[in-house]
Amino acid sequence: MLDYCLIIPEREISMKTVGIIAEYNPFHNGHAYQIAKAKEITGADYCIVVMSGDFVQRGAPSFMNKYLRAECALKNGADIVVELPVYYALSSAEYFASGAVALLDKLGVTDTLCFGSECGDISLLSEFASQLLSESDQFKEVLNRQLKCGLSFPAARNAAIESSAPHLSSHMEILSNPNNILGIEYCKALCKRSSSMIPYTIFRAGSSYHDTGLDACYSSALAIRSALTDNGSLDSIRDQVPASVYTLLEEHCGIDCPVLPDDLSALLHYQLLSEQATGYTDHPDIDQDFSDRISHMLPRYHHYTSFCELLKTKNRTYTRISRSLMHIILHITREEFAAYCNADYILYARMLGFRKNALPLLSAIKEKSSVPLISKLADANSVLTPPGNQMLAKDIYAGHIYEMISRQKFHTEESSEISEYRKQIIRV
Repeated sequence: MLDYCLIIPEREISMKTVGIIAEYNPFHNGHAYQIAKAKEITGADYCIVVMSGDFVQRGAPSFMNKYLRAECALKNGADIVVELPVYYALSSAEYFASGAVALLDKLGVTDTLCFGSECGDISLLSEFASQLLSESDQFKEVLNRQLKCGLSFPAARNAAIESSAPHLSSHMEILSNPNNILGIEYCKALCKRSSSMIPYTIFRAGSSYHDTGLDACYSSALAIRSALTDNGSLDSIRDQVPASVYTLLEEHCGIDCPVLPDDLSALLHYQLLSEQATGYTDHPDIDQDFSDRISHMLPRYHHYTSFCELLKTKNRTYTRISRSLMHIILHITREEFAAYCNADYILYARMLGFRKNALPLLSAIKEKSSVPLISKLADANSVLTPPGNQMLAKDIYAGHIYEMISRQKFHTEESSEISEYRKQIIRV
């Protein structure tokens, strides 16, 4: 638990807090704009960010480690950054959203949830969420029929929505945009929890999520990662990130970042060979057919990314495959995933960093949170339940794997330690 004992001034009792769910991989101008705009449109005094740890939702290691990304956020408008446990961070949009929304909700101080979207219309996103949650008889009948006809799940789902909610048929393009899809999942999660948090959405500025080329000012995280890995020139992205982020990149690029998917190639190959005899169906989202495909393709293994491409099929995307392979690397099993992600989602909140002027907010969380707020890992065992300790142990393991890969890539001095227990939370 937090080691703060504060008297909250009377004026702070009515403070408003907005929550943001993010990955910041890496943090860029669009993220800074979102934080500022979120505070503006919600009238929030503080912003809490729930952020993926060292592995992100598309099934990859983060470009920069979680502490650096938390520091970027705190220097650009965030007041507290907490880590989304790896079970949810490395999951489908539905579970990713469910875990993150539950975490914000359980802190007990979050009034609003603000997210970016391609459509910028919260009413429309909420209507799609309502239709997907209700699953009328007509919806289920059309969905099952289309699946039996061989359609992929997204295509069958779209047909079911058009049939059961014809008034949405002219807006079906919404379901082809990744931020819209996440936004719908956030709205679904809020409804399922009967949360008091009010959702807001901000029209996504600049490049789209999948754009690989740099824009004038608001480029996608993918475009920035591509620019840095293709030519290695920091100067090419100088205008794409806030000055404080650029300074951190100057200090850390080539020292402990970037960490890229192919940096895990040897580790993945070892894990796949180790489990080949028994198959891979113990891991989430790997059925017998896909397990057989992995085993059949294994002799052609060269690198992490090329193997993902090799495994792609009409109904199994690169991202879905990459997440499955990451589950294998991190020893995430189907059994433990079901135990945690199908329960009440979140058992603790692990803080990565905070702004010193957010101490009143931290004190309010300490008072109102329904889960322990962990600022020191050494204290976790005494305040968490056995399932909470097991979940946290997986986050720690993931952090150690990431640090090991980073140290091997950048030949970090042998005297340095790989220990999540010795990491200091970021204070800005």
